[in-house]
Amino acid sequence: MTIKRLQVGPRMSKIVIHGDTVHLCGVTADKTKGQSLAEQTREILGVIDALLAEAGTDKSKLLAATIWLSDIRTVDEMNSVWDAWVVPGATPVRACIEALLQGPEKKIEIQVTAAK
Repeated sequence: MTIKRLQVGPRMSKIVIHGDTVHLCGVTADKTKGQSLAEQTREILGVIDALLAEAGTDKSKLLAATIWLSDIRTVDEMNSVWDAWVVPGATPVRACIEALLQGPEKKIEIQVTAAK
């Protein structure tokens, strides 16, 4: 089975496709860093949509998601955006964890895996 890598950089690839499984890198906010958790979440989910499309799939085929929050007490704010984004009946398995991220201006990181 072949491995295909897209948007390959010196440290990581943004997309790795193995067989019919698409793995995305962890995505953090860029344009909205320092803004609200909801704004950062919306930006990240838009980036995830674009990466999934580049890989030939979409959010209706999500298998798993890992979400890191800088403050787990803000999970409800993130969930309000997440719940509006996911496809009803096609929600992935998910873990949501509190973690130190890449500086105080970044409040969330999301990584997903999807079927092709």
